Amino acid sequence: MNSKKLKDSSNSGPRQISVCSFPDEVLERVLSLLAFHKDRSSASLVCKDWYQAERWSRTRVYIGNCYAVTPEIVSRRFPKIRSVTLKGKPRFSDFNLVPEKWGADIHPWLVCFANDYPFLEELRLKRMSVSDESLEFLAMSFPNFKRLSLLSCDGFSTDGLAAIATHCKNLVELDVQENGIDDRSGCWLSCFPENLTSLEALNFAHLNSEVNFSALERLVARSKSLKVLKVNKNINLEQLQRLLVLAPRLIELGTGSFSQELHPCQYAALESAFNCCRDLNALSGICEANSVYLRVLYPACTSLTFLNLSDATLQSDELAKLLAHCPNLRRLWVLDTVEDKGLEAVGSSCPLLEELRVFPASPFDPDIVHGVTESGFVAVSYGCPRLRYVLYFCRQMTNAAVATIVQNCPGFTHFRLCIMNPAQPDYLTNGPMDEAFGSVVKTCTKLRRLALSGLLTDLTFEYIGKYAKNLETLSVAFAGRSDWGMQCVLGGCPKLRRLEIRDCPFGNDALLSGLDKYESMRSLWMSACNVTVNACRLLAREMPRLNVEVIKDEEKDDSQADKVYVYRSVAGPRKDAPPFVLTL
Repeated sequence: MNSKKLKDSSNSGPRQISVCSFPDEVLERVLSLLAFHKDRSSASLVCKDWYQAERWSRTRVYIGNCYAVTPEIVSRRFPKIRSVTLKGKPRFSDFNLVPEKWGADIHPWLVCFANDYPFLEELRLKRMSVSDESLEFLAMSFPNFKRLSLLSCDGFSTDGLAAIATHCKNLVELDVQENGIDDRSGCWLSCFPENLTSLEALNFAHLNSEVNFSALERLVARSKSLKVLKVNKNINLEQLQRLLVLAPRLIELGTGSFSQELHPCQYAALESAFNCCRDLNALSGICEANSVYLRVLYPACTSLTFLNLSDATLQSDELAKLLAHCPNLRRLWVLDTVEDKGLEAVGSSCPLLEELRVFPASPFDPDIVHGVTESGFVAVSYGCPRLRYVLYFCRQMTNAAVATIVQNCPGFTHFRLCIMNPAQPDYLTNGPMDEAFGSVVKTCTKLRRLALSGLLTDLTFEYIGKYAKNLETLSVAFAGRSDWGMQCVLGGCPKLRRLEIRDCPFGNDALLSGLDKYESMRSLWMSACNVTVNACRLLAREMPRLNVEVIKDEEKDDSQADKVYVYRSVAGPRKDAPPFVLTL
């Protein structure tokens, strides 16, 4: 491509100035400065020259649905990719709503990449099926491979991790989180070569097997650039102290168990080790916390911006004492064992907080006595006006409380309220929770993600369609009265990209009301609704560029579509659908 000149029209019309009047090298350099994939995609649409420049300068690609495109199409479009982020199964697979062996196998992608991207350095997978054979193939096929992240994946074992450790000679990051892994042993840690010194991030916090600690200790000792270390609960406090001495410049730490009994000299050594962790900005783990030893964390808390206590069953007073030493906290994850009193401490100690997630310690125990209520949430909103993201599991809520919360924190972009009892009303008025979510969408004009719960009528969806103009993701369960609710959302939310619905009364008319909408969306999931296979066939016939899949249930009527997954794709129907997936 040559430099573009200003061109005069050969006719008497006005002079035309090309928007692409840059040399290749300049244009590609400018485009390389765009950090977000959406920005790069928008730039590629300006003109043909920008398309080509963006094509040749892109080194990272994000694919939100592995069936929206094929690896061959990706490699033709972007010849120089070095980093791939790939997502597979629908999000409701996290709730066991997607059967085993549904698909999302990584291996065909790896085979293609081995041929077209032998220089691949980074792979980040979420909800993909990954076998040990695929991990070994990955380790053997990309000689300069550096970074692997596996989040909510399944199908592999620690043997696969051993293959990565053995053959990836330039490994910088290995991040293994919340996977359905066959955890056979901790011996894979001994497979890292003794001359490997490049490691910067290691996370195996969610593995359960015993750890080969001597191998881990040697690995940490020689990894002078290690910044992220997250170990599992089998690492005791004495071992943690030894690791911290070897890696005092960590910025993210996931501890093991905090229940070991320590002698005074051991306690002093641990306290000294944490006192040296002055660069720490993220802390997690703290399993089986012993309140006596939580004090050793205090010196390292000053610089924390993220505190993840979702594995620590802390009580309210323990949390309050810890938060008093965390003046710069932006993100906080806790269990509901902290109760409302603990959340009051959040409100009084964390004025800079932007993200709060409160998880249930015992989600399936209906008789549980502890937990959080609307008063804890309100207390947080008064003290944390910068709150932008919330995920809040509770057993009761009121319309008035939610209205107060969003009035105090109008900048919410993500509001995920999960009242754990399905169709739970406002417990004070015994009425529906419509006005609560009406307050959210009216007040929070930047809202991008919303999760609904509680007793809701179609009025909630009318509010969403009328006011939630920036909404991108909506998750609905046990809500609504008729098809009108879903129709309001599809007709009124111009930026909607992902709609997830389960156990709602929406039927064929609701499904087919989105004919003009689905091609601009990434996906639609409907399960346990009133949709028929014939309606799905009609949708597929009217919208041939959509993939319409019905996951069959042997116990249900063949005419009913118990689980429907609709997504746009440039690849056509997938070739690996199992027998229980009907592709229309």
